[in-house]
Amino acid sequence: MGNDKSPVPLPEDVWLAVNDEYRRAKLRALGTIDTEADPDFDRLTRLASHVMETPIALVTLVDIDRQLFKSAIGVAEHETPIEQSFCAHAITAGSGPFVVEDATADDRFAGNPLVTGGHHFRFYAGVPIMVAGARLGSLCVLDTKPRQRPSGELLAQLENLAALAGSLFELKDGSRSGDLARAALVREEARRSVALEAAGLASWVWDANSDIVECDDLLPILLNLPSSSRITARRIFSVIDRRDVGQAERWFRSDLKEGDEFAGEYRVKGADPTRWLASRGRVIERDGEGRPSLIFGVNYDISEAKAGHERQRLLLRELNHRVKNTLATVQALASQTVRHARDPNEFLEAFSSRLHALGLAHGLLSDHEWRGIRIGELVRREVKPFDDIDSPRIQITGEDVLLSPDQALGLGLILHELASNAMKYGSLSVSEGIVRLGWQVDGRPGKRFLTIDWVESGGPAVNTPNRTGFGTILIRRSLSKVLSSEVTHDFARSGVTARIAFPLDEPAAA
Repeated sequence: MGNDKSPVPLPEDVWLAVNDEYRRAKLRALGTIDTEADPDFDRLTRLASHVMETPIALVTLVDIDRQLFKSAIGVAEHETPIEQSFCAHAITAGSGPFVVEDATADDRFAGNPLVTGGHHFRFYAGVPIMVAGARLGSLCVLDTKPRQRPSGELLAQLENLAALAGSLFELKDGSRSGDLARAALVREEARRSVALEAAGLASWVWDANSDIVECDDLLPILLNLPSSSRITARRIFSVIDRRDVGQAERWFRSDLKEGDEFAGEYRVKGADPTRWLASRGRVIERDGEGRPSLIFGVNYDISEAKAGHERQRLLLRELNHRVKNTLATVQALASQTVRHARDPNEFLEAFSSRLHALGLAHGLLSDHEWRGIRIGELVRREVKPFDDIDSPRIQITGEDVLLSPDQALGLGLILHELASNAMKYGSLSVSEGIVRLGWQVDGRPGKRFLTIDWVESGGPAVNTPNRTGFGTILIRRSLSKVLSSEVTHDFARSGVTARIAFPLDEPAAA
């Protein structure tokens, strides 16, 4: 490519012609080097051999280091080294016929192995094959005997055959390019289909003049229509939910009036659960009066996103409600804790501990988007700080049931107070003490009650307190928001017990 002299013993002018970059680029672009034999070219070589009355005829392609035979009559080889090529000289001589009457008498070929060797080539007549203005090879005939220069009429026929060979190369190259383009188009269509399917996009083309929408298989599925690749636009508008159809028509007309693109959202009539579709399109053609005539677009399902937005809106509303309630709870905790505290340090310790218990329940509820949490998860989270990991002393039993947010918050505070008191004064204050924490569900579906028992044993003897502290009040009133709730808190001599009972609200599954 970048050499400044021939790597083979060719005359300088021949080497320059063979090494011409444009010619070599066209030869490579032809895509026919080292391809299988082609019967169309074989017909040309047989015709040339017959017309010129020679035993040998070739369609050759001249590369930089070799000469290839696209078709060969009278020889068994498929190529020769470039230094033996007669055709390299033919493409150098010009676009007309190149004739060698007796190779043994021509200094350029007298020592050529094709002349001195077993082939005994003597006569050569060849015409360059032109493709896109480049001489890529030749159509040539050869004989093992010297011959006089053929008549002008015969050489003209050889030129016509060479021109036909050039046209055949171009035709086949065009066909090959068309095949490649079609294959690329098929691949692109497959890629587009896979991409659209993966993205859940239904593509369509709307001919506004005929009102026909040509679409893929997904669009009628999204619209709850029978399978079809052709749907009228009027039919599509007829399946839009009546709550959205007016708005859909307005945004469609408005967007197309102001520009070439439109976008909108609507619900599909009769879909259960509710199905929301988004539609995006672009005007590709307009008629003489500027009205859209051809529109491309896609539809896709946004039901999940819409449901997510609705859940988020409800969650924010619920969160706002919970924040207000939490602030009220915190205010009450602070007020009652400070009222019953004997000194600031006692207040800070008790208040911080209760806030932590409240925070644990809040954290669990937030993790489950305030849809409720399971009692086992709440119990373990609240009593864990008071138990011994290596030697657990809080025995937990009971089937796992779902609690509403209010139940979880109230029960969390109760469990914290019971465990905190047990750690300070009760069974958890000594190594041999234990707590049995269990619960059971009674009743029938739709009207079930949860009963939780806290039973301490093995601790110091219990004395009934002289005054009712805030901890006791908190235990007895934390579930005051839960209708029909009951909390029994008993200071038995053998150990503190508590029974907590309330109806289950059957919240949505977390």
